[in-house]
Amino acid sequence: MNGKFLDQLQRKALVYDIERGKATGILSEPWQTDTCLGDWHYQRSIFENHQYKTAATVIPMLADVVSKNGNLMLSVPVRGDGSIDSDEVKIVGDIGAWLKVNGEAIYATRPWIVFGEGPATKNFVKGQFDGQRDADTKPFTPGDIRFTQSKDGKTLYAIVLAFPGDGKVTIESLAENSAQWHGNIRSVQMLGTNGKLKFTRDADGLHLKLPDKKPCDIAFALKIGL
Repeated sequence: MNGKFLDQLQRKALVYDIERGKATGILSEPWQTDTCLGDWHYQRSIFENHQYKTAATVIPMLADVVSKNGNLMLSVPVRGDGSIDSDEVKIVGDIGAWLKVNGEAIYATRPWIVFGEGPATKNFVKGQFDGQRDADTKPFTPGDIRFTQSKDGKTLYAIVLAFPGDGKVTIESLAENSAQWHGNIRSVQMLGTNGKLKFTRDADGLHLKLPDKKPCDIAFALKIGL
C-alpha cells in the first residue's frame, strides 16, 4: 500500500509516495515517485506539440530517485485503442537502450553514504504534492553525480548526469581523506566499455580520463571497486 504525506511512523507500514516529485535526500525507508511522460490521461495535443518528458529528462530523474532509496513508477499514457504514439515509443526505447548499458548501476542497488554531489544537489523546486519537483529545470553539468552501490557494498556506482567536453571527470566525494570514503579505490570502469580507466586521487577528488568513444548519449555510469 502506498500513501502520500506520511509521517515517520506511517512510513514504516506504508510506502511513502511522492506524486510527480522526489525526496530531498536519502530516506531510511523505501519510497516511490509516480510520474508521467505527459498527462495522466492521453492528450493528442501533447503528442502533436512534442511536449512529453524525453529520455534525457527521465534518466537523470531515475538516477536521482534511486540514489535516494526510491523507486520510479513511470506512466506512459495510452490511446483509446491501447496503443502508444511514435514519440512515446522512441522515449521508451531510448530509456531501455540506456538501461541496457547502465542498468547495473540502477537495478538491485542500494543508496550510498551520500546521494550525490554537484550544483543540482542545491536546487530545490517544490513538487506538487511533497518533496522536490520530479524533473529538474536547469541543465546538468559533469559535476552533477548520483551514487548507488551494490548490495554487498563492494562496488560503488557514480552516475554522471552530463558528458564533459574535455573528457575529464572529478568525483569530489572520493577525495583523499574524504569524509565519505577513507578506504582504497581498487578500480574504475565505465559501463558499456572494455578495460579499466586510469585515475589519480588527491585532496580535490578522484580524477578520471574517459574513453574517446561514448557508450550512450545521455548520462553514463562509472563502476568503482572499493
